[in-house]
Amino acid sequence: MYIPISRREILKASGVLVSLPLLEAMNPVLLGQEYSAPKRMVMICSTLGLHSPSLYPQTTGKDYETTEYLSVLQEHREDFSLFAGLSHPEQTGKEPHDTEMTFLSSARNPGLGGFRNSISVDQVAASHLGSQTRFSSVALSTEGAESQAYTANGVMIPAEHKPSELFAKMFLQGSPRDVRRQRQRLAEGRSILDLVGEQTKRLQGKTSGYDRRQLDQYFESIREAEKDLQDSEAWLDKPKPKVDVGIPQDIAEKADLVGRVNSWFKMIPLILQTDSSRVVSMVIQDHLVVPSINGVTAEHHNLSHHGQDPGKIRQLKLIEKEILGTFNQFLTSMAQTQEYGKRLLDSTSVLFGSNLGNANSHDPRNLPIFVAGGGYAHGGFIKAGEKKNNTPLCNLYVNLLQRMGVETDTFGTSEGVLRF
Repeated sequence: MYIPISRREILKASGVLVSLPLLEAMNPVLLGQEYSAPKRMVMICSTLGLHSPSLYPQTTGKDYETTEYLSVLQEHREDFSLFAGLSHPEQTGKEPHDTEMTFLSSARNPGLGGFRNSISVDQVAASHLGSQTRFSSVALSTEGAESQAYTANGVMIPAEHKPSELFAKMFLQGSPRDVRRQRQRLAEGRSILDLVGEQTKRLQGKTSGYDRRQLDQYFESIREAEKDLQDSEAWLDKPKPKVDVGIPQDIAEKADLVGRVNSWFKMIPLILQTDSSRVVSMVIQDHLVVPSINGVTAEHHNLSHHGQDPGKIRQLKLIEKEILGTFNQFLTSMAQTQEYGKRLLDSTSVLFGSNLGNANSHDPRNLPIFVAGGGYAHGGFIKAGEKKNNTPLCNLYVNLLQRMGVETDTFGTSEGVLRF
C-alpha cells in the first residue's frame, strides 16, 4: 500500500531543488486525474555525416541485411527506422558547412546575401507545448554555444555546452551564495542528494517496492552525472596533449569526443524524466580536433574529406562507430527508464542524423537519418526518395510534429507528410 504523491513533488534543501521521476504513487487514478505519457522530441545532428557505404544496406524493408555501422545498433534494431533519400532543397550556402544552420529549419541558401533563418522544428514543438515544463526546450552542443535551434525571427538559441552549468540550472536553486556552495560540494565529490537524504528516506517509506527501485535508479543517474562533471573538471588541470598530425592541426585540445557526447546522452534522460523539458536538440560538432580514439591520428574534419583514401576512411569509421556506439548506449538508457511500466523511449521521438550526406564533397543530399522510439512501428530500412530526386526531410519533420500533438500538415520546405 502506498500514499498518493503529486506529480510536481520535489525535494528541497538550501540551494538544491530535486525534481522526481514519474512514480507509481503518482498514478493519476489515485489523484483523480487522467494520464497519458507526455510526448517528447529529441533531435540530434552529427555535423560531419556518416560514411554511406558502411551504413546503408542493399535491401529495404524489415529484412535488410546488417552493415558495419548498423551492427553497432543491432540490439535496438526493432527500436529504430533508417531512412535514405531525404534532404532539404536548395542548400548551397556561402560556406561548405553552412547547412549546419538549417538542418532543423530547411531555410534555403544558408549564409548567402540576405539569408535569414526560419524557425526550427524543435521550436515549433516547444511553442506548441508552451509553459508546461520548466524549460520550453533545451539546446545542447559538444563544442561551443552554437546550436541548430532558431526562433520564428531566425535568431539562434545559444546551446548549453557545459554539463555543469546545465546541471546547476536543473538542480541547484537559491541565492548566488547557495549555488556557489553547491558547486563547491560537487567539486569536492559530494552529492546534492546528501542534502535531501531525510526527505528521500521519508519518501521511500511511503512508496511501493516498484517506486523505490525507480527512485534508486533515478538517484543513481544523478550521481553518475555528478561523477561525469567531476571527471570533466579534472581535465582542466591536465596538460593538453600535442599530436603531430600535420597541417592544419597538430594540437588536440579536450579531444575526448566520446566523453563529451556521453555526458549529454546521460543528461538527456534526466531532462525528460524530470519533465524539465520535453524538447531537446543536440549538435555533435568536433571540427579541427583529433579525437582520443585508439587508431585515430588525424582530426575528424580532415578525415571526413578522405578523398577515397583507404587509410583515412579506416580512421573515419573508427570515429563514426564510436559516435554510433554512444547513440546505442543512449537508446539503451532510454529503453531502461520506465514510466508506469512503459519505456521512456516509447514516448520520445528521437531523430539522429546529419546535415551532410557526403562530407567528403560537402554534399547536403541523401542525408543519413534515423528515427527511434516515439511509439512508431520500427525495424525497417526505408528509401524515402531517389538518390537524384530526394524527398524533403521536412515531410518527416511534419510527421514528428504531429506525433507531438502539433496540428499541422506543413513545415519548412515540406511537400506532404512522410508516413512509415
